[in-house]
Amino acid sequence: MLLYRTTQGIFIQTATAWHAVAGQDWDTLFNLPNLAANLAQIAASSPAASAPAAESILAPVLSQEVWAAGVTYFRSRTARMEESKDAGGGSFYDRVYAADRPEIFFKATPQRVAHPNQAMHLRGDSKWMVPEPELTLAINSRGEIIGCTVGNDLSCRDIEGENPLYLPQAKCFKLCAALGPAILIQSEPLAPATRIHLQIDRAGTAAFEGETTLAQLKRTPQELAGFLFRDNTFPTGTFLMTGTGIVPGDDFTLKSGDIVKITIDGIGTLVNPMA
Repeated sequence: MLLYRTTQGIFIQTATAWHAVAGQDWDTLFNLPNLAANLAQIAASSPAASAPAAESILAPVLSQEVWAAGVTYFRSRTARMEESKDAGGGSFYDRVYAADRPEIFFKATPQRVAHPNQAMHLRGDSKWMVPEPELTLAINSRGEIIGCTVGNDLSCRDIEGENPLYLPQAKCFKLCAALGPAILIQSEPLAPATRIHLQIDRAGTAAFEGETTLAQLKRTPQELAGFLFRDNTFPTGTFLMTGTGIVPGDDFTLKSGDIVKITIDGIGTLVNPMA
């Protein structure tokens, strides 16, 4: 089932109907024990509701932080090594890809997360920006993966490539992340064959298109979540982007007016214009 946060309230979408969730705030619901079973009971005991208006759908985050894992796909490793070779950081990413410990970094506070169809921000001091389409884990305060959503880890490749220590500036700025449109609530991980598809439209035509599958993800979601929760606490839960396997060529950069569409099988399509 899919869980939506909207301006009209919280909604569940099952295979056959929509249901409104009454009497629950987002943070409490996010952290309920056995969330999938609780939502199934709510759906079974409540009447069908009208689907919320598309323009009412919000990012599925209220007070949750967003974190991210890097260099978890071979394609990402290759791109990072290429962009940072002149700064002497090329070998860092190869070592991270092969290491036991993953790269995990802070991505965004809730105020920096764009809703579906909300414009994301292109930094004025970057000339090489790309979207990073990522399976994003929803994790409750107990460290349990309750589901997953679609994420866009908007990144400045030139800033990160100039010096790996500039990673926070390359990754964390206003409206630098987007999540949605919903959380797929399930206890089992998605199948390795699950597709992630990226399309970037410019002036009405596709300027870039690419696709990968979760089979290319080097680390398991459980492994990544386990490292994030080592000696750390998240009282209202958190989100963890799991890395990207789709990177446009080195001659591509986002422009104002571009529309980024990221689709993950079973979850839906996250659409954001660039501004």
